[in-house]
Amino acid sequence: MAENSLFAILLRSQWWISMLIAAGVAAAARLLVPDVYAFFTALPFIVIGCVAGWRQLRAPSASRVADTLEALGDMSWGDFSRALEDAFRRDGCAVTRLTGAAADFELVKAGRISIIGCKRWKAAHTGVDPLRELDDAKRARDAHECIYVASGEITAGARAFAKEKGIRLIQGAELAKLLPRVRRT
Repeated sequence: MAENSLFAILLRSQWWISMLIAAGVAAAARLLVPDVYAFFTALPFIVIGCVAGWRQLRAPSASRVADTLEALGDMSWGDFSRALEDAFRRDGCAVTRLTGAAADFELVKAGRISIIGCKRWKAAHTGVDPLRELDDAKRARDAHECIYVASGEITAGARAFAKEKGIRLIQGAELAKLLPRVRRT
């Protein structure tokens, strides 16, 4: 699905927006076609609204995200890497620790290899350099994808580089969802 298609935008929006559009489409369609068909014209918007609602229901709350990010800031590298390793294993990945500055883990799931970079997870701002190194490691290891994990902000330049190179960024709510057992002590 294209990133800026109507359905992609609705999936990122609040669920009730899709439902309002569905009601409007159904009402307008009733003027042109029989009632039975009017429902079917609104059905795609109803489905999108249900999917968006399900995602929003399962997403961690803002306070949960803040608590997780604060707890991560208090963790040592060893504790953080073990928590991340356990999370990827729960997700069904075979995890191998890597040595080197660019990448920290190699994940294998269903024959696909992913390279993970996360040593700078505590950095307040992440620029392009660690992402460039991670992309180089991806090519060197002939991996299918690379993922960068950060608890801080990622600069606009780094985001643009990640988008251009296909690097998946995990931070904020996605990081809190990945590490649900991390709590402040």
